[in-house]
Amino acid sequence: MRLPGSAHAVRPWVINRIAPDFRLLDAWALPAEGGPDDFGAFLDTMTAIDPVTGGTPGGSTVSSALFRIRLRLGQWFGWDDPGRKLPIPGCQETTLRDRLPDDLRDSEDMLAINAHMRRVAGGFAPVYRTADEAAAEISNGTVHGVLHLGWVEQANGRYRAQMGVYVKPRGWTGEAYLKLIAPFRHLIVYPALMRQIGRAWDGRVSRPA
Repeated sequence: MRLPGSAHAVRPWVINRIAPDFRLLDAWALPAEGGPDDFGAFLDTMTAIDPVTGGTPGGSTVSSALFRIRLRLGQWFGWDDPGRKLPIPGCQETTLRDRLPDDLRDSEDMLAINAHMRRVAGGFAPVYRTADEAAAEISNGTVHGVLHLGWVEQANGRYRAQMGVYVKPRGWTGEAYLKLIAPFRHLIVYPALMRQIGRAWDGRVSRPA
């Protein structure tokens, strides 16, 4: 279910403190519910999601084709050069990790958290993880983007996963790119992702330990 941006931004997330200059592009309530201690299990489940190949349950061939097209365009136009560290638009920093408070930047378990988030986020680089939220970032020739995942208490005492996508476009190219892909995101990519997440979460009990 798509959420109004205010429903995600109103919470006291760490991301709101370290990225106030980013735009909340999309917010979604995800089809994954559990208890207060299930956020780690949710992040583990997210490792089963592969939107590029569409090979996971619920995957869409159309959505995966769009991801492959985007990767090909990135190769053609040089958007995704891994050796190039671009600054966050309008800033000196190249990563949001530079904005983290010391307790998140230097915590003893940060290496383990980073390894975990790297598996979850695929091509995104991990920024931080707490007991109920995690963030990873990606920087390319069009945008500096953040994938934010949260674990939110519901009225019935259960918890539900939420996802926020934050962006800072790189000039007119980035703005044009975001406008171009908007209908594909909302009509194809996100619905396919919701199906994949729901089926992966529902099927986690039957997977071997």
